[in-house]
Amino acid sequence: MQKLIETIAKALVDHPDQIRIQEREEEDRMVYILSVAPEDMGKVIGKQGRIAKALRTVVGAAAVKAKKRVIVEIV
Repeated sequence: MQKLIETIAKALVDHPDQIRIQEREEEDRMVYILSVAPEDMGKVIGKQGRIAKALRTVVGAAAVKAKKRVIVEIV
C-alpha cells in the first residue's frame, strides 16, 4: 500500500525527493501519513480536494482486495 501511495504522489509533485510516508497501525486499520514539500501541497490536494479524494479512493479499493481498512492523511 505504501508503494502505491508513493508512486501516485511522485507523479503529482515537483519535488518527489521530499515525499515521506509514515505507516501507523491502529486497532482495525492502517493509517498512512503522506508528507510533501509545502509548495506541492496544493498539487496533492487538488481543487476542492478532488486529487486527495481520488488518491484515497484508489488506495481504499486496493485495501478492500487486501481485506484491510486504510486511511490516508496528507500533511
